[in-house]
Formats: sequence, C-alpha cells, structure tokens
Amino acid sequence: MGFFERLKEGLSKTRRNFTDRIQELVGMSTKIDEDFLEELEMILLTADVGVQTTDKLIEAVRKAAKTKEIKSTEEVIPFLKKYMAEMLKDSGQRTRIGAKPTVILVVGVNGVGKTTTIGKLANYFTLFKYKVVLAAADTFRAAASAQLKIWGERAGVDVIAHHEGADPAAVVFDGVKAAIARKADILFIDTAGRLHNKANLMNELEKIHRIIKREIPEAPHETFLVLDATTGQNAINQAKVFLETAKVTGVVLTKLDGTAKGGVVVAIKEELGLPVKWIGIGEGIMDFRPFEPEKFVDALFSTDDK
Repeated sequence: MGFFERLKEGLSKTRRNFTDRIQELVGMSTKIDEDFLEELEMILLTADVGVQTTDKLIEAVRKAAKTKEIKSTEEVIPFLKKYMAEMLKDSGQRTRIGAKPTVILVVGVNGVGKTTTIGKLANYFTLFKYKVVLAAADTFRAAASAQLKIWGERAGVDVIAHHEGADPAAVVFDGVKAAIARKADILFIDTAGRLHNKANLMNELEKIHRIIKREIPEAPHETFLVLDATTGQNAINQAKVFLETAKVTGVVLTKLDGTAKGGVVVAIKEELGLPVKWIGIGEGIMDFRPFEPEKFVDALFSTDDK
C-alpha cells in the first residue's frame, strides 16, 4: 500500500465524521440556504475545523452561492476541496536544510509522540543520505533517553544522552559539539514536554537557545511543535502556549490515523498561522511523511475506501 492509500485509510474516521456527513447533507438539500449553511457549519465544527476557520469557510460558500460561482449543493464539495487546499498551502520550505549542522529543536507536551517523531525524522533524512545526530535533552521523563536511543539504533544514527535528571542544557551543549565534530548535516534536539508551568518552560527553552547560539549563532534553524491530532482543538490550545515560549516554525501532526478530528489540520494553519510540515499516520517508521496539502485534501474528500 502506497503512502497516499495509507493516508486515505488513516483519515477514514475523519472522513466518516466530515466528508460523509457533508455528502449526506448535499444529497438531502435542494438549495444553499441558511438551513443548509447551518448544518454545514455544525459538521465543520464537529470535525474540529475550529470556529474561526469554520466561519471563513461558511462565508466563502455563502458568497460563492450569491455570486453564482456555486449554482447547486452538488458543487459545494468541489468548492470546499479547492478552498481548503488553498488555505493549507505554504510557500516556505518544508524543512530548511542548509547550514552544517542544521539544528532542529523539537518541542511539545508529553504523550504527543515527540520522541517517536524525532526517530522517524532521523530515519527519513538518513534515507536521503544526510548524516544525523540526535540529542536526548528530555531528561525529566523516565526512559525518554532510552526510547530515543532505540529509535537512533533503528535509524542508524548517533544519540547524545546523559543520565536521567541531568541538565538538559548540558545535553544540548554536548549534542551541538558532537554534531560539529562529526560533521553532521542535521542535529535534532528532543526537549522536555512536562515542566511545572509556562515560566519553567520558557526558562528552559531560553537556556537551551543560549547554549545553541553560543556555538552556532544562527541556530536553531527550525523549531518543530509536535501536536497530537486526536486532541483536536486542545492541540490548538497547546500550540498557543508554545508559541508564547518558542519561535515555532512549523507543526508536526501525529496520530492522524486515530482521530475523527482531522479537520484540526486546517485550523492549525488558519488560526495559528503555522504550516503543518510533517504528518504521522501510523506506528511504522515509514508511516510518516512531509505534509502535502493537495494530497491531504484529496484523501480527506475521497469516496473510494477500497
């Protein structure tokens, strides 16, 4: 099964909660009136597209119907598909790999799949012949370093780690030094996902930034925020905290295969102004790819579940 087929399969819960219900609405409706738009609004909100994004989509459909760009309810789905693909487009690079080493900081709360994401990113770039080093700076969570080492072995990359409870900044320092000495192309840094409050989180990230910049002034080159798609709008709330504490450049969305709330992909881009750069749709090391808006929308609106 190719990745697009796995993506379609992974989005099946969201499709039942979103696309199938829109199709039912279209089939039962003869015109695009306020009742139709109200039902459509409820479907979008249930799929965790978000209030702000839903308002924008409903207004776009209303305007298109008024100007006769959409002449029937059957034309609503193609219109939404095209409009959502445009909303999700990102003109920037998916991952800026240029400096040597390119330093990528990975942040997010515990349980979202942060360490697993780093392992899968390491594997992905290794397949393209990049030399990768990982730094296990999440020293607060029991077994986080051990978990990252397992992923490092799978991907065939070096992992810099200290003992549990060690100073994360010290791990980052050693990680940066090792990446430079070993002429690595990319250094991924895992960070703690559970700190007592926002001030602690901010202080820890600021300390890590200082250590990195002391050795590589223009780094980190990317800061990826890992979010769990199954949490829907809660993922947006998590993101807002990290946006206040870190210069996030993009989102990695995990567990898309286990959620009926895949509409959160659109909300992340629209409400946070952050591009979704990578998506995970399964447990396997290859169930993880760069996010492609048009393919995502095609899979979301697909009617072929074979």
